[in-house]
Amino acid sequence: MTPQTLKKDLQQRWQTLAPRERQALGLAVLVLALALLWWVGLAPALRTLRSTEARQQGLDVQWQQMQSLQNQARELQQQTRLSRQEALQALESSVRQRLGTAGQLTVQGERATLVLKAVPATALAQWLSQARANARVLPSEVRLSRSNSTTNPAGKPAPTVTEPAWDGSLVLALPPA
Repeated sequence: MTPQTLKKDLQQRWQTLAPRERQALGLAVLVLALALLWWVGLAPALRTLRSTEARQQGLDVQWQQMQSLQNQARELQQQTRLSRQEALQALESSVRQRLGTAGQLTVQGERATLVLKAVPATALAQWLSQARANARVLPSEVRLSRSNSTTNPAGKPAPTVTEPAWDGSLVLALPPA
């Protein structure tokens, strides 16, 4: 069946319909056209418009985080360089303050190795932050595993609800002598 024949057949069928049937069929086609326009044209645009404010807020939060990180980077770049001895003293002090007996620091040449035993995650995070800020050292190699210890670094039994603790070692690059 060719398009011409199909068109002719549809016109003949249309002519045979009663005026009331033509009106109902026309209304049905109009409703279908409006529904198609809604689903394809308007609904996606309205959905995008509704989600714009939430997406904008999320992007604003990301922007603020990026600005904060940029400011931290600038502050770190503006800090004066420490001598190897000053960095080592600051590092040893931070280990004593934050980790106590759970961290053992050894120095060999340009590297300092910190061995950890059952160090709580928050204490490790605080120590890393302090080491970065005060001693201006960053880990160059990290080997950590979750600790199975049931006692805290002070030798006391761990509370029933505990945060993760870590065993392992961190190698830190010291400033040149």
